[in-house]
Amino acid sequence: MEQVDCVVVGAGVIGLAVAREMALQGRETILLERESAFGTVSSARNSEVIHAGIYYPKDSLKAKLCVEGNRLLYEYCRSHQVATQSYGKLIVAADDTQINDLQAILYKAQNNGVPDIKMISGEEAKSLEPKLQCVAAILSATTGIVDSHGYMLSLLGGFEDAGGMVAYQSPLISAKPIGQNAEDGYELNVGGSDGMQIQTKLLINCAGMSAPAIAQKIEGLKQEQIPKAYFAKGNYFSLSGKSPFRHLIYPIPEPGGLGVHLTLDMGGQAKFGPDVEWLDINSEEQIDYTVNPKRGEGFYEAVRRYWPELKDNSLQPDYSGVRAKIVSQNSPAGDFSFNGPQDHGLQGLYNLYGFESPGLTSSLAIAKHLEGQIKSSL
Repeated sequence: MEQVDCVVVGAGVIGLAVAREMALQGRETILLERESAFGTVSSARNSEVIHAGIYYPKDSLKAKLCVEGNRLLYEYCRSHQVATQSYGKLIVAADDTQINDLQAILYKAQNNGVPDIKMISGEEAKSLEPKLQCVAAILSATTGIVDSHGYMLSLLGGFEDAGGMVAYQSPLISAKPIGQNAEDGYELNVGGSDGMQIQTKLLINCAGMSAPAIAQKIEGLKQEQIPKAYFAKGNYFSLSGKSPFRHLIYPIPEPGGLGVHLTLDMGGQAKFGPDVEWLDINSEEQIDYTVNPKRGEGFYEAVRRYWPELKDNSLQPDYSGVRAKIVSQNSPAGDFSFNGPQDHGLQGLYNLYGFESPGLTSSLAIAKHLEGQIKSSL
């Protein structure tokens, strides 16, 4: 049986960042991934936006780790030659009834310590974006886009350079604590063509949408410590032709998401979304990622509130992703959850639940935060 210091489950962007951090700390680490490549699920189905930390409640982990993660991500990408685009973002009030909402967003952002953010008038916004219709806007200079695949590839390279090993097509079948409260670690049964048994001191569940399902495979973990998974699909539509905007354009947020906004890819091509489509399913295996063209009808109405010139039939179904939520449709937005020994009593076990957006932006900060938790528990 192979013995290591740490096993990380899930090679999405957060799993890669966490595994790299563990290896850089000198721990012999294996990264388990059920798919045949890294970052093929949620990490391959997002907008690639580098968020500033604007919307999240003060003192929440999302606020803290997004603001810190924004800075760390830009620094990392500069030093590791990963492509980014600092487009900046405009959050717009379509009419006077939304001014108070806009001011509340700015106040929240300032409380969160978001740098380089300010309110501008509708005229100032139009001087930046002549096609834009709004009465006022928030300008966020640190919002941008990252080449997420290039970033993940770089994280993987750093993990392997630090001595880490990734095992693809290797789903976790079960985990059994060794000793009282897992004082001697965990014995893992790993699937795949060969299968293997691994003994590890640290077990870190970074499986995204599947994190609650993975937690169910860990013996000794009480059911009340495992949240129910909820699935909120976000659909994207691409714009035919050249984008009329040079900034990312966001409306006032809606329940469950940030509203149908315009983002740009690394080449400046525009896409709209995501919307929020709650799925009545029980597991990730039931997800249908097909984008229903009829959902585009709602997109036209939403986008024309800030871009009236959007032409009929100019949006095409593009792709979709699903948010890793642990709260239901009618509940307040959830925070990141680091469920560790102080919560469940099993030494060396960390389950990361609810790591939806801004998980990509926060990934390096998440890894450092988790490392801090591990060191404080030793």
